[in-house]
Amino acid sequence: MSSILVTGGTGTLGRPTVARLQGHDVRVLSRKPGPNRVVGDLTTGQGLDLGGVDVVVHLATSQGKRDVVQTRNLLAAATGVRHLIVMSIAGIDRIPLPYYRYKLEAERLVAASGVPYTILRATQFHDLVDMVLSAQRLLPVVVAPAVTLQPIAVDEVADRLAELVEQSPVNGRVPDIGGPERRSVVEFARLWKNARGVRRPVVPVRLPGRTFRGFAAGDATVDGAAYGKVTFAEYLR
Repeated sequence: MSSILVTGGTGTLGRPTVARLQGHDVRVLSRKPGPNRVVGDLTTGQGLDLGGVDVVVHLATSQGKRDVVQTRNLLAAATGVRHLIVMSIAGIDRIPLPYYRYKLEAERLVAASGVPYTILRATQFHDLVDMVLSAQRLLPVVVAPAVTLQPIAVDEVADRLAELVEQSPVNGRVPDIGGPERRSVVEFARLWKNARGVRRPVVPVRLPGRTFRGFAAGDATVDGAAYGKVTFAEYLR
C-alpha cells in the first residue's frame, strides 16, 4: 500500500480520483484542516511537508504564473517522492493560449527537477463544455465557437490516473487521452440545447488569431487512441 498525496483533491477531477485510490493511504493537500488532509499552501510553500509520501498526484491548477509558482514549490518539497504524476492539457504546445503557456512551463520544471515523474495530458472535460454553454443563459442566442474539441468524461481521466499510480514513472509523457468523438463545438451546442430543452438558436462564431486557428484545426484533440468511451450525449443524459 502506497502513501499518496493528491493536490487539488477536492476539485472536479480530484474527487473521483481520490475515490479510485481507496485501498491506499490517501491524503489531500488543502489549506484547511479536515479528515485525511495535509494542511499546506502550494502558492506560498508553507506547510508542504511531503515526508513519507510515496506518490504525489498533482491535480491543482491556477491561472497565470501562479501555476508555475505552485509547481516549483511542490517540486522543492518532493525530493523524497518516488513518483510525481502531473495532470496537464492536450495541445498546450500547439495553441498559444497564455494559460497553456504557463502549463507548458510547469511541465518543463517537472522534467528538469530530478523527481521521478509521469505527465498525463487530457482533452477538455465534458463538464467544461457544459459549463461554458450553461453560462450563456442570459444571452438571446447560444454562441458556439466553430472549433473542434474532443471532450472526455472526468471519471475516465480519474480511471487513467489511478492506473498510473500503480505503474512506474516514465520520466516523460504517457500518451494523451481524449473522448471518443471529435466534433465542432457547434455540434456539441446543438446536442446540449436539445438535452437541456433550450429554445435559443445556436450561432457559430469565428475569431481571428492563432489561438482560434489552433483550436479550429483540432490542435486540442489527441493524435492517438481516444481512451474515453463516454460521448457528450451520454454525459448529458
